Amino acid sequence: MNKNFWQTLRNEAQVMTEKEPLLATYVNECILKQQDFAGALSFILSNKLSDKVMSATALRTMLDQAYRDQPLLVEATVFDIEATFERDPAVKSYLTVLLYFKGFHAIQVHRFAHMLWLMGRHELALFIQSRSSEVLSVDIHPAAYIGQGVMFDHATGIVVGETAVIEDNVSIMQSVTLGGTGNEVGDRHPKVRHGVMIGAGAKILGNIEIGPGAKVGAGSVVLANVPSHVTVAGVPAKIVGKPSCQNPCQTMRQNVLED
Repeated sequence: MNKNFWQTLRNEAQVMTEKEPLLATYVNECILKQQDFAGALSFILSNKLSDKVMSATALRTMLDQAYRDQPLLVEATVFDIEATFERDPAVKSYLTVLLYFKGFHAIQVHRFAHMLWLMGRHELALFIQSRSSEVLSVDIHPAAYIGQGVMFDHATGIVVGETAVIEDNVSIMQSVTLGGTGNEVGDRHPKVRHGVMIGAGAKILGNIEIGPGAKVGAGSVVLANVPSHVTVAGVPAKIVGKPSCQNPCQTMRQNVLED
């Protein structure tokens, strides 16, 4: 992780407390009282997920251990924050993403649940996933794979199935489903390759591939493989053009008529 990243967050936190004193206690607890970025992340996520049954202290203990054992989880988080900062014009600071963006929170909770799943702790992983779904309105099966540099923008209603794959540098808008086509078993969910952008409300169903650098228009229903570097839209989705850049995830241009 860039050594300046944590200091940048602390500087942004200090500015926020000065500009908005009513948030000073909140920002101090989340950022300024923490020793490092991993500590801030575990504090924020544990307090998001806690309830009467599972305390924030218990959750934080598990998260802290996970970040010590697997520092790559923290590294991936930094890439996600940077991706959101670069792609979302509403974001003016790294701190905004860390404190307030539930799509970002949902991805980080999933990384923890996915780690538990791979360790064979399936029941705990499903509990974490269930709490994330309740609190953040994002439902990601803990077995699904998500790369780094991924942005869930707005995020409400995103569903990611058990055998889905989301590679590095992907942007997904709200209400997107990466689902199956019925009650089949085995490998049955979409594979989203790097550089892809998926517009709001798109439904991508079945064990199909969205090729590198492709764009899926808002509201589309995708039932077949999508080649690399094309734009698809419609119900069912068809090729309607080509993105204006190699990685639509970065430019976030929603209007498929421009392609």
